[in-house]
Amino acid sequence: MQQSTLTAGVPLTSTSVDVNSGVKIKNNYFDGLPVSRSHVGLFMLIVLAYFFEQLDNNNFSFVAPALISSWGIKMEDIAHINSLYFVGMTLGGLLGGVISDFIGRRKTFLGSIVLFSVASIANGFAQDLTTFAISRAITGFGIFCMMVVSIAYISEMTPAESRGKWQNMTAGIGFLAMPLIGVIARIVVPISQDSWRWIFWMGGLGLVGFIFGLKYLKESPRWLVAKGRIAEAEQVMFEITGRQVDLSEAAKKVQPSENVKEVLVGMFSGAYLKRTAVMLVSFICINVPGFIFMAWTPTLLQQKGFTLEQSLFASSLIILGAPLGCFLSSFVSDKGGRKIPIGVIALGWAVLAVVFANLGNNISLIIAVGMCMNACNLAGGFTLFSYVAESYPTRMRNTATGFHNAMGRLAVAGSQLAVPVLFAKAGFTGLFGAIAIMLTVAGLTVLIFGERTGGKSLEEVA
Repeated sequence: MQQSTLTAGVPLTSTSVDVNSGVKIKNNYFDGLPVSRSHVGLFMLIVLAYFFEQLDNNNFSFVAPALISSWGIKMEDIAHINSLYFVGMTLGGLLGGVISDFIGRRKTFLGSIVLFSVASIANGFAQDLTTFAISRAITGFGIFCMMVVSIAYISEMTPAESRGKWQNMTAGIGFLAMPLIGVIARIVVPISQDSWRWIFWMGGLGLVGFIFGLKYLKESPRWLVAKGRIAEAEQVMFEITGRQVDLSEAAKKVQPSENVKEVLVGMFSGAYLKRTAVMLVSFICINVPGFIFMAWTPTLLQQKGFTLEQSLFASSLIILGAPLGCFLSSFVSDKGGRKIPIGVIALGWAVLAVVFANLGNNISLIIAVGMCMNACNLAGGFTLFSYVAESYPTRMRNTATGFHNAMGRLAVAGSQLAVPVLFAKAGFTGLFGAIAIMLTVAGLTVLIFGERTGGKSLEEVA
């Protein structure tokens, strides 16, 4: 067969080299190559990790009303637990990218799974609020360390032309855990005063993902090349694509690594200042509404006058919108240079928040509109993950991704303390009105000032 040279975005043609010919094709990693069955296998490992991560990420919102009843705690205590959880997430976001640059995507990903799974089990055994809050913070650290690494990993392991699609598809399947935990919590939590503990012990099943990942998860070829391990990177490429790929040209494009201080200084200077400002506004104004909605809905509905069973029932159905939003957005995520889907989703979500705030106690409408809001929440959030990974060059990507995600979670940590205060002063309507304002700011900022990034090779980012 004749040798062909591939460039980013150019499909592999029928004249390409046969896998058994021994002749290598020159290519920019996976760009232009079809997604293989081995690719899908890697994505399914990430799906498995996402599944158990979401069990741990969302279980507390369903357990919180039961804790208020069984431990006699207040909304302010729930706020402090949530705040510490997001502080843990902030640290996980800041350190996840740095750690993965040092020891590799694979080791960091697997280590994070062990951490949040064991911490969830510890939550189930907690006998006091302090132990519970500390375990919850460690869970948050592990969860978001894994999330930041997975964002970079998927970006590095997929073709440029379908990066957003696979980012959202893996999330959509993995996030089926969100409605599942709602159904399980609705059945288990009301059984007895301490039955909520079983919800956290379930989180330990995340170790199943660690066991499979230990055997099957591949290291990122881009990370291997950056470390000078080109032969290993080419072997991974062969195992995934079935093609002998020459990465010598790609290796020449590797930029010198920068330390954390250099990356942070670079993010706030020159050509990157505008991108950084847009990303910061987007992450803060999308993350805060999203996590207020997910973490507080069962408690807020109970405070609004619904019974524990009614609030759990409504929340378990509302959460169905999350995987649906990821699935639907996978068809549009790669359109409009990434910025247009994010902006339109944020503005649509803002409108829904205003409607949600004024539905009264009509539980059917609350569920229907809530599902649509949750769909927007996850659709916008995961498209934003792809957007930030595409906005910085390789030498800055992981640290920048971790920084923006961490700042979003830090804002969420602060907002958790404000929720009881705002709810007490402005009520249900005022709280969701504030959410609508934040989302409007995010949508307009991205649409007006954001740059188009979708569909470009990661090596094209400058």
